[in-house]
Amino acid sequence: MTALRERAVDGLYGLGWSAVRRLPEAAAVRLGRTVADAAWRRRGAGVLRLEANLARVVPDAGPEELARLSRAGMRSYLRYWMESFRLPAWSPERIRDGVEVEDIDLLHAAAAEGRGVILVLPHMANWDLAGAWLSTAGGHPFTTVAERLKPESLYDRFVAYREGLGMEVLPHTGGAAFGTLARRLRAGRVVCLVADRDLSASGVEVSFFGEAARMPAGPAMLAQQTGAALLPATLWYDGSPVMRGRVHPRIEVPADGTRAERTAVMTQAVADSFAKGIAEHPEDWHMLQRLWSADLQGNGRRPAGGGTGES
Repeated sequence: MTALRERAVDGLYGLGWSAVRRLPEAAAVRLGRTVADAAWRRRGAGVLRLEANLARVVPDAGPEELARLSRAGMRSYLRYWMESFRLPAWSPERIRDGVEVEDIDLLHAAAAEGRGVILVLPHMANWDLAGAWLSTAGGHPFTTVAERLKPESLYDRFVAYREGLGMEVLPHTGGAAFGTLARRLRAGRVVCLVADRDLSASGVEVSFFGEAARMPAGPAMLAQQTGAALLPATLWYDGSPVMRGRVHPRIEVPADGTRAERTAVMTQAVADSFAKGIAEHPEDWHMLQRLWSADLQGNGRRPAGGGTGES
């Protein structure tokens, strides 16, 4: 990315945070839907990749159903952005009333044990809003990891935004964050990780909707090393202003096997929990990138429309 393009990208995000934040909520909702529909009609690489991914999640869907799902998916994705641009201006009451989480008692109970909690989520609905809710209304300030973005000023902008919502943010730089996360867990804190896509090229192979994919090994390894509870969670929209979520049952450390074998079993259990939530609400899974191993190797099915689908 050239320096000029980096400045342009950073400027666009800055404009979004400043301009969208000042819009009335109804106007922001309309703007998000308009932008989503325009992007969907253009049938760019991201939309084509989203449809290809959804074809695995809903294998019986025909072209019309996939088109409907991808359009709903883009609207969900733009809702995420509109909400995220506006979140810094939301009151604690607005955040509290904007989220409802089923089985949150599983998280409270695990946190009460004092050994830390690793909450793992896929890219569904608005994970930033969920984080803001968790650190305020949920009563669990937490630590997370953010992917290094280009330009650096954009990464700094995202870190400042998330820290303003009550999160401690560590950079995703190799394995450097692992030790800090382990220390936070040993202190009884909560760690939240978005963990449905491996960014390290060294993740664990899992079966995800019947095909091979790789997901991060870190959550399972942290649970084994620290004794912290590993809890998956999924999020979705239901057409109302409220975002909904569910905490899934704890993933236990297997009693037998090598560390690598235990990590594989636990990561597969995470993938299974994610698959359950995604299958129930596929339009709220914002996966506009290649995920399955066959696609990353260039041997997978092509997205509808014949494009490469890479974003």
